[in-house]
Amino acid sequence: MKFEYFVAKRYLKAKRSTLFQTIIVLISICGVFIGVATILIVLSVMSGFQKDLRDKILGINAHIGVLKYFNEPVTDYDSVLTVVKNSPHVLGASPFIYTKVMINHDNYVDGVVLRGVEEKSLSEVSDIESRLIYGNFDLTGGDTPGIVLGSILADNLRVHTGDELTIFSTVNFKQTSMGIIPKFKKFRVAGIFDAGMFEYDAALAYVSLSSAQNLVGMEDAVTGIEVKIDDIYKAPEIAREIEKRLGFPFRTNNWMRMNRALFAALKLEKTVMFIILTLIIIVAASNIIGTLIMIVIQKTRDIGILKSMGASNKQIMRIFIIQGLIIGFIGTILGFIVGCTASFLLGKYKFISLPGDVYFIDTLPVHMESFDFLIVAVASIVISFIATLYPAMKASRLDPVRAIRYE
Repeated sequence: MKFEYFVAKRYLKAKRSTLFQTIIVLISICGVFIGVATILIVLSVMSGFQKDLRDKILGINAHIGVLKYFNEPVTDYDSVLTVVKNSPHVLGASPFIYTKVMINHDNYVDGVVLRGVEEKSLSEVSDIESRLIYGNFDLTGGDTPGIVLGSILADNLRVHTGDELTIFSTVNFKQTSMGIIPKFKKFRVAGIFDAGMFEYDAALAYVSLSSAQNLVGMEDAVTGIEVKIDDIYKAPEIAREIEKRLGFPFRTNNWMRMNRALFAALKLEKTVMFIILTLIIIVAASNIIGTLIMIVIQKTRDIGILKSMGASNKQIMRIFIIQGLIIGFIGTILGFIVGCTASFLLGKYKFISLPGDVYFIDTLPVHMESFDFLIVAVASIVISFIATLYPAMKASRLDPVRAIRYE
């Protein structure tokens, strides 16, 4: 192999007589380099979208939700909590109320999702408290119960911490002589959070469980139980186990099922982008084919001399295969370095901002997955190897007598 490598390296070296050939080789290397770097950066961004979206969804929502069929209120939820907390793989559980309400401050009105939560157990299933940017998560202190709003919702209502606002229930009405009047209650803005997702920041508010029960008329009942587990990817199996323990009329839902369409679309988009960008490397590989064919034509006399001196067809093939692999390997290494560096810098410094109402998130996320990088590097080398086969076979089939005679 030393002989083949020596000759291959000599053929790729720059000489005055082969300056054009050297330029073509550099163009081939640049083609592979650009293809590899581009695909690594794009795959890192796509993986970042999946991870960032997943983390933000699971930061606000629990891994599993325990509900009743037809969303009937869950009464005697303390006993349900006991069963859930004693189930395998469960790290924490907390009751919640989920309802839609109208919220008013001065002349500003908006429709929002209201979540009634139990303060003492909320941290077991959600990290919303760590996302506060103003105020605190005190929902029960003071004469007026507290409420925590998303940052965009607070901007839309023109409220600050300490301001009072009114919430009107859309499910609890009172019949009077003047007609039907919705139940309403005043709240004090205790805090404002920023979840980093437009969907939550613009339409989500938290109040205490007792305040939500009073507002929607559920008394001692809740909508369901939120559950946090030790392995998010086992959520369907653990949810089925909890459902089996509780029995009818309880049912469970999990984060994978609730967001299935969204994550399936992201996965499909990542796959399609990988296929499309692989075409860049294939185009670069076609440059390798052209480069090697040109070298075969230029080195016809050299090939004839080598064969007349005893070089076998396999050795001639290996010479040109090694040349192509050198081009592919250098391009892959350069692309790998640039792709890794660019992905790291994009992830660390977040140069690119995104409109949150379109992309759910406000900055371009990056997550470097070693498996993706390995697949791209291997695929690039394999494609480069395949590109060398035709020129190498063409060189090995040259008749040494004809090659020398016509040169």
